[in-house]
Amino acid sequence: MKKIWPVEWVILTYMAFTVLLMICWWDSLVNPLQMLITRGQTLLLMAVMWAVYQWRPCRLTHFLRIAGLMLTLSWFYPDTYELNRVLPNLDHIFAGFEQKLFHCQPSLLFSQKCPWEWFSELMCLGYVSYFPLMVVILLYYFFFRYRSFDRAAYILISSFYIYYVIFVLLPVTGPQFYYLAVGVEKIAAGIFPSIGDFFLTHSERMASPGWSDGFFYHLLEITHNAGERPTAAFPSSHVGVTTVMMLLACQTRSKRLVFSMLPFYVLMCFATVYIYAHYAIDVFAGLISGVIIYVVLRFRAKKMELR
Repeated sequence: MKKIWPVEWVILTYMAFTVLLMICWWDSLVNPLQMLITRGQTLLLMAVMWAVYQWRPCRLTHFLRIAGLMLTLSWFYPDTYELNRVLPNLDHIFAGFEQKLFHCQPSLLFSQKCPWEWFSELMCLGYVSYFPLMVVILLYYFFFRYRSFDRAAYILISSFYIYYVIFVLLPVTGPQFYYLAVGVEKIAAGIFPSIGDFFLTHSERMASPGWSDGFFYHLLEITHNAGERPTAAFPSSHVGVTTVMMLLACQTRSKRLVFSMLPFYVLMCFATVYIYAHYAIDVFAGLISGVIIYVVLRFRAKKMELR
């Protein structure tokens, strides 16, 4: 009972890795002290939840301990931007590859070809369903597959931190930031210049396309304004993590759970391109990486005897 859980070791390892990067890049970082404070807050939260669980080990404190670890995900996502913006931006490479592969920019054309209000709302619904789906899958395991709850939490949370490592080392911002920085006219003309360290001092993004008076459109804008940064484009963690969640749902063998999540998963895959969040290749990379990450983490969980 007093051991540190495997998923907590994942978070501690991520923090140690990023602290080493911070030491190397200290003079180039914009907010290094705030980043250290975030890590201190994370350690404090983990220590408090560990102590509460030791004091009263039960299902409730078990769930609260996992919920506290889920909370750290929102703290460290913007953190990837603070680290990777000191590196040269790579969007021109990915946008150029997208052009060679599809002979166009799907993210630029998708919303133009499908401008209908109802379609825009479906796309926005798919994208904002990301966090509710996490809650659904964890609550399902907690209430109906409790013996496998630790394994599901380990796989889900660890998948996020794997993507965070990729995002720190691979500074790709996605269309909503790169298109605005370069200019849509150049993008439409197939011109994809390198912009170097542009995002070291800029974080403006394009407004999402679609029906601006829609309910889900407003939810999407609130979400973006609250936490979106010029980071985390390749691969799409929205698609990758949702793929992990779908595989966790399949593992329960509950058809009701799988088929209730499936429409949102499909919408998610299309929505990331529709709203300018990702290039189409990011989606394919998210699908592939999500499957790989799930298989690896599930194997690791079995070795550690996480039920």
